[in-house]
Amino acid sequence: MSAPTKHDYQRIPYLVAYQNTSTTRDVYGGVAELVVLESYLLKPDRPSDTVLVFMHPIGGGAYLPMINGLARAGHHVIYCNSRFRGTDSALLMEKVVEDLGECVKDAKNRLGYAKVVLAGWSGGGSLSVFYQQQAQHPTVTASPSGDGPDLTTLGLIACDGIMLLAAHVSRHGTLTEWLDASILDESDPTRRDRELDLYDPENPNQPPYTAEFLERYRAAQVARNRRITKWVKEKLAKLSDEGRPEDEFAFVVHGTMADPRWLDPTVDPNDRAPGTCYLGDPAVVNNSPVGLARFCTLRSWLSQWSYDDANGDAVKAGPDIAVPALVIGNLADDACTPSHTRRLFEAIGHPDKEMHEIAGANHYYAGPDQRGTLGEAVGVVTDWLRRHGFSA
Repeated sequence: MSAPTKHDYQRIPYLVAYQNTSTTRDVYGGVAELVVLESYLLKPDRPSDTVLVFMHPIGGGAYLPMINGLARAGHHVIYCNSRFRGTDSALLMEKVVEDLGECVKDAKNRLGYAKVVLAGWSGGGSLSVFYQQQAQHPTVTASPSGDGPDLTTLGLIACDGIMLLAAHVSRHGTLTEWLDASILDESDPTRRDRELDLYDPENPNQPPYTAEFLERYRAAQVARNRRITKWVKEKLAKLSDEGRPEDEFAFVVHGTMADPRWLDPTVDPNDRAPGTCYLGDPAVVNNSPVGLARFCTLRSWLSQWSYDDANGDAVKAGPDIAVPALVIGNLADDACTPSHTRRLFEAIGHPDKEMHEIAGANHYYAGPDQRGTLGEAVGVVTDWLRRHGFSA
């Protein structure tokens, strides 16, 4: 495979704004009557009737090496931030689907692109699969809490292809795999089951972990997620019974970076460094302010993090995908490990699908040793786009 030709490109910032129909205020700032999505068009020095559209539930990836690399390779790229840019405390996945739908409509109707390929990076992977499923045949009429939006009424435009790049299967599935199973009391996270505390040196279970321990640990993670969900539903019901059905309640989830994979490289093995994760030292991240799902609200938990209730699940939505699909996994990824890549690929129902794994690549293609892995990944994407008629 030859290296892609390098192109100059413009980075054009723009806004996608549309009428806000939500009855509650779920973002800070802005205009109450509008949802405003901060977007970037990376436009190379050659025309194309195809654009690659990236969106992540909480955004922030417009300057990722992959985004720039694709533009340098001559591909027109949009990175559109959802309304929840930078914070997921009130995020509803159904509203993110609505945001992505407005970005796709704008790309076609205003910018004039004939074809749109969804590019799901990391947490954008399950979002993209969920979006495409609902655009093809919408069925979700509300978020799990019973709030809007009704996806069957939005006129979502199905895209022409889908790429899942260093992606995980879902936000709720990923969180559950990362939950600290040792926490026994959500109001007092110091109450722990020592035999499940990965970061307790006195824990008799140490890496490499036995199959029996891993089975017990994974079951305890699911059980903890379900305990939180049970409490959330009871809290919502209590607010409703008190005549305050529109009220919300904020809470903290402690211990959300305790996956045995980070300490034992034989669990879901790849070339990641043991004792690290994509945010740094997992023992520190486990209770740090930037941990996954640290700050939550009731409705957001059900839509985004509930193991049994959340809709944005790529494994469940994947069989309905009716367009060509490309799945790329990074073999030194310290966020999205190989089992996620393979589960995504296996879930896609369309027969025209491909999976590629990039040796030595970390999650972000970040670092002085990653230029070659980035080039290889961009080359794989470029070749796939060309063969499917999506490249100039």
